[in-house]
Formats: sequence, C-alpha cells, structure tokens
Amino acid sequence: MAMGSSDVEGDKYRSYLSGEGEKNTTWRFGAPPSYDVVNKLFEDGRTKIWPPGSLGEEVQNLVKTWEMEVFHKANLDDFKTLDPNNHTFSLNGRKGITLEEIGKLGGGYNPLLQTSLPENLRGYKAFTTTFPRGFALEILHVYSGPPEIVYKFRHWGYMEGPFKGHAPTGELVEVYGMSIFTVDEHNKIVKIEFFYDPGQLLGGLLKGEKLGTSSEGTTSSCHVLRTG
Repeated sequence: MAMGSSDVEGDKYRSYLSGEGEKNTTWRFGAPPSYDVVNKLFEDGRTKIWPPGSLGEEVQNLVKTWEMEVFHKANLDDFKTLDPNNHTFSLNGRKGITLEEIGKLGGGYNPLLQTSLPENLRGYKAFTTTFPRGFALEILHVYSGPPEIVYKFRHWGYMEGPFKGHAPTGELVEVYGMSIFTVDEHNKIVKIEFFYDPGQLLGGLLKGEKLGTSSEGTTSSCHVLRTG
C-alpha cells in the first residue's frame, strides 16, 4: 500500500481500519471507529481539494491514518504508519518524547496540548467532550515529500460541548500550524515535529460563559472525539 493511501473497505481517507490485516488488532474502545460524522464535517468545511494520487492527498491520508492509530489502537504492535521502536514526537521545538511517554500523558491530543498555561486551563481530558462532530483536519500545502515531509495544516471543529466549565458557544474553532513527518525507507514515520500555538486553540474554547459547575470530565474517553 502506498504512503497514505485509503482503505476502500473501511474509510476513504484512512488505511488500516479494516480487512485481513486488522483482524487481530486490539481497539482501545472495543471496535474500529466510524469516521462518517467527521468526514462530513471535513468535506463540508475544507478549503483545499487535492487531486487523486497527488502528494497532497497521500500526505493528508497519512496524517489522518496516523491520528486514527494513535487514538484508537491499544497495542503498539498494531501500528502500521510508524515504527513503534523508533519513533519520537515533539511540539514547538521541545525535546522529543517516545510512544511510551505519549501514553503516560494519556494519549490522544494530550501531546499536542503541551502548554505553559496554568493547569486549570489545560485541555487534556476535557478536550474530548468539546467537539461532538469531531475535529477535522486538512492539509493546506506540502512543501516537501518523503523522507522529510513538511506541510501546513488546518484543524477545525464547532464548540458544541462544554470545556473546563465554560459553556458551549457553537462557534467555529480552528487552528493552523506546520508539521514535519520524517519517514524511513519503508515509509514508516520515525519522527514527528509539530509547530503551532496551543493558545490559539484554547483561547477559542474559553470564550463561553462560565457554568455554575465545571463540566470537565463528564465524558473523558477519546472515542467521543473524531479527529481528521
């Protein structure tokens, strides 16, 4: 399968969701996720449509597949997009962390929410309740192809759930940033670097009026958040 190609049986934007190769996969929430809702959000709100077979389409599908695996596959041995024994992730120039360290942060979007903001304003568990329709992803520009893939991205969703005691606003929340995915000779991701301002995301989530009691933690499982 080529880099980032889609899985026709499972999802048109993500590989490794179904089929013979996934029959023994251990899914974090008991079954493969469905991306129907966030795919509609993506298709309705995207600003860039990549030609079929283009580098942009391949990179976009690779990133979506990587996000799916990080969120939903429980065993590192089931990951297909990356080399679990040789993989690091870093945010905004920080020292890279391993998959094991990502797991200690709670997985999901927690590595992307590393921030110097006070503890009471950090996203982590509460983040997953905030976007019932998911948090869509599009790749806006690809500056270079493998082995060092450099791209500009946009993430967006609608704040239709509470966040850290702030009421839903229903407003669009979007984030722009850059990323570098380094792949090996087998197109396995060995290094990821993200560059964006977490405050750009969290600022949009703190606009709602304060609720009487904090709603954080009402649903902290990542399966309520569909990414990409």
